[in-house]
Amino acid sequence: MHALAAALPAIGPALGPKWMDPTYLLQQYGEAFFWIAVVIVFIECGLLFPILPGDSLLFAVGLFIATGQVHVNLGVAIVVLCASAFLGNVVGYEIGRAVGSPLYARDGKVLKKKYFDQTTDFFDKHGNKALVIGRFVPIVRTYITVVAGVSRMERRRFFTWSAVGAVLWAAGLTLLGYFLGQAFPWLTDKLEVAILLIVAVSVLPMVYEFVKHRRQAKALAAETADAASDIADHATGGDRTS
Repeated sequence: MHALAAALPAIGPALGPKWMDPTYLLQQYGEAFFWIAVVIVFIECGLLFPILPGDSLLFAVGLFIATGQVHVNLGVAIVVLCASAFLGNVVGYEIGRAVGSPLYARDGKVLKKKYFDQTTDFFDKHGNKALVIGRFVPIVRTYITVVAGVSRMERRRFFTWSAVGAVLWAAGLTLLGYFLGQAFPWLTDKLEVAILLIVAVSVLPMVYEFVKHRRQAKALAAETADAASDIADHATGGDRTS
């Protein structure tokens, strides 16, 4: 554990540029950190920039409020962050309805076709729940709203489930940071640990799906091989009989 803590300063920069580091943003912008977090959450949820630190910023807001480094009422912070996440989704949905198909066809460096395809598969599999579950999956939470718009999902249905996801995601991670900050104030000095854990947990759904698909592929390959073997045996037996 001590070795991990000693290595964290070197690991932190590898997670992204400085402006993605909550501690750096707090040191540079002070009280404005909260509003910067609000804007980044909005952008990640609606403006097609998938590689943004939404999870870690929500956690950090709660942590910094608990430790007195950010002077914003917790209830107000949660309401504003939930609204930012929801409104970001609404913007992403409307972008999808308006120009989603051309964006998909373009296959850019950031807006890749494979991201759209993966999100579409995720959406097809989970239906309404995808708007909730997808909140907790990096990249998917950015594209799920666009896919919903492209597919012309009913607005009322989208707004309802998107609101549920926004509250669970934004409020849940902010409260997690707040209560852990109250219980373990020293986390502000080891924020990299918490961020690494959040990143690890957030990618678990993707790891699970990957492992599941590999197992299904192997099972299908085994069944195909068995079927081919049975057909070959049957054909051989028929030739011998004749």
